[in-house]
Amino acid sequence: MQTTRDRPDDAGLAPRAGFPEPLGRLDQAGLTAPVDAPALTALPDDHSDELEPSPREECGVFGVWAPGEEVSRLTYFGLYALQHRGQESAGIATSNGSQILVYKDLGLVSQVFDDQALSNLTGHMAVGHVRYATQGATTWENAQPMLGPAAGSTLALAHNGNLTNTRELMDAVHSTSGEDLSGELGRGSSTDTAVLAALLNLVSERGALEGWDSAADVLTSGITDDAELDAAYCAQAPLSVPQAARRVLPMLRGAFSLVFMDEGTLYAARDPHGVRPLVLGRLGNGWAVASETAALDIIGAAFVREVEPGELIEIDEDGVRSSRFAAARRAGCVFEYVYLARPDTRIAGRSVIASRNEMGAALAREHPVEADLVIATPESGTPAAIGYAQASGIPYGQGLVKNAYVGRTFIQPTQTLRQLGIRLKLNPVREVIAGKRLVVVDDSIVRGNTQRALVRMLREAGAAEVHVRISSPPVMWPCFYGIDFATRAELIATGMSVEEIGESIGADSLGFLSVEGMVAASGQKADELCLACFTGDYPIPPPVRSLKSAAIPVRRVPTAYRSRRRSEQADGAERTVPLGSITRPDLASGSPLGSTTS
Repeated sequence: MQTTRDRPDDAGLAPRAGFPEPLGRLDQAGLTAPVDAPALTALPDDHSDELEPSPREECGVFGVWAPGEEVSRLTYFGLYALQHRGQESAGIATSNGSQILVYKDLGLVSQVFDDQALSNLTGHMAVGHVRYATQGATTWENAQPMLGPAAGSTLALAHNGNLTNTRELMDAVHSTSGEDLSGELGRGSSTDTAVLAALLNLVSERGALEGWDSAADVLTSGITDDAELDAAYCAQAPLSVPQAARRVLPMLRGAFSLVFMDEGTLYAARDPHGVRPLVLGRLGNGWAVASETAALDIIGAAFVREVEPGELIEIDEDGVRSSRFAAARRAGCVFEYVYLARPDTRIAGRSVIASRNEMGAALAREHPVEADLVIATPESGTPAAIGYAQASGIPYGQGLVKNAYVGRTFIQPTQTLRQLGIRLKLNPVREVIAGKRLVVVDDSIVRGNTQRALVRMLREAGAAEVHVRISSPPVMWPCFYGIDFATRAELIATGMSVEEIGESIGADSLGFLSVEGMVAASGQKADELCLACFTGDYPIPPPVRSLKSAAIPVRRVPTAYRSRRRSEQADGAERTVPLGSITRPDLASGSPLGSTTS
């Protein structure tokens, strides 16, 4: 389907004549930011060498191409199945072949959308997103999908993951287009998704970015096929959307599962390491892509395969086309098996619930204890608790009841709110636990606040003993690829032994699953998993910057999106990491990128 459009102006995407009036947050071929949104201004020089901790997003993405179907409602159902991946905002963009409409807002999927909103999102193709971020502003400007111009068209983008070279990419944007930012960046967005939208626009217009070494991208990509390289780099500007994408995607470092579209084509792409999941499904008269197979199940789509690491997919009336922008270097996130993904999802051919059951069984073998009852911290700890009970022979019981959805408690901004949150979230079943020696199984300990409050609650309810078992190893390192872990200073395991942690949370005993036990339960090869949060071995180099971010205006002007001092580049502040190396943080040097091993 050929799309014709007027070229968007520099201020963003202007509405076209004949478009219907906006419905609430529905915008035609562009985004209307609140009138009070402040413009981005240059960061003061005394902060130019500082980096705000990057937005660590754990999100869900969904896309569907299905002529004749109500794609907005299919997307709504898909996002509903992905709600666990993001509770901060939700959005849907649709295309009818000539225009793109988007509706998004802060809140859960069920809060953002109603029947009227969905009815007005018409077309044959849609992209959806649920967002969850512990850094960066919780504002409407940062909700996705994000719109931007590219190749004479409009793009709607949804992103799961976190880029680690956002600052370098933003430098390139400034070098190419100057300080006057347009599109989503100009409207106040502070996400790496907005930077990606700007990159796609600039590369489609110009073919390359000022001062950016594309030859390094080619080398890093690992692509050696001449035909693939010619397809990516020989075309002259202006470039089509897929041509621009094949040049932009190798520029990105970090984790990204992308679903985006122009007026006529749906695209999906996954980073070369495949950190975050992304799957392709078949509908009776169309196709769907989603973060998890559970989203395919809910709309009745048959699972076809995973989107491969380093793969770009295009879907339109001519079918599905695949190309590769980078060689696969698999490092899937092991925490998807531990906690992030739904238990009814499959990742890399392995059932998540089977993995969690086996983690619990391995935990029982590694850390046995005499007890009367195994209970779970619902819902995330339930599969592992069942596995622990089956392997240990200790009966499983429901000792805690989860209240109606109140959000995740371990990422609340203050300790007080986190402690209050656990009381909102869980109720003890006194008749079940009174007088019992309990084994309480949970998926992880981050700061320890949840477990401390939980142990206290169980003792108040009459538990005779409380033995805590964790179905993953101690979290020792921050994540730079899209999980909302705390900083290293906040992680309880970095400053305490296992025995000290157990004493701190008030448990009679504490046991963590070993790294080896966790990897075996995942059903994957250790060298094809990212284990960085447990081991400190980062498969992708983290950002190398000072993290003195206290003085930076966090809400509106993240340092990651301002130019750094040119002298910093001249001084060679960044290290060059050999292709295929593994980085190990070195706390002594104060840098997350301390040493490398091939």
